[in-house]
Amino acid sequence: MLLLPATLTAREARDTLRMLKQALEKEGGESAVVVDAGPLQRFDSSALAVLLEIDRMAQAWGREFAIRSAPAKLAALAKLYGVDALLLKAEDAPAGTAAAATTDQRRPAR
Repeated sequence: MLLLPATLTAREARDTLRMLKQALEKEGGESAVVVDAGPLQRFDSSALAVLLEIDRMAQAWGREFAIRSAPAKLAALAKLYGVDALLLKAEDAPAGTAAAATTDQRRPAR
C-alpha cells in the first residue's frame, strides 16, 4: 500500500510522485495498487494529478487502482475537476459523496 503525506500541494507534488513511483516499482507484483489518502490534511489539485499518474501507471501494468480513506475534501475537489469517477470507486469514496452513490464506471472491462 502506498501512503500519501499529510501535505500534498504543487510544492510537494514532484517529490511525492517520485517517491510513490519508486515504492510502486519496488512493490512489484500483480496485486492492486492501493493508495491510502487518510493522512492528507493539506492539499490542492496537485494531489489529484499525482493520483491520476499513479492510476495511469497501474493501468499500464495491468493492475487495479484504489484509493483508501479519501478525505471528503479530496472527493469534493475530484468532483469539481470532473475526475471523481476516475479516482473514487464507490467503496473508496467518503460517505455522502456522489461517488459513494455510484458504481465504478471509469474503464470498460478488459
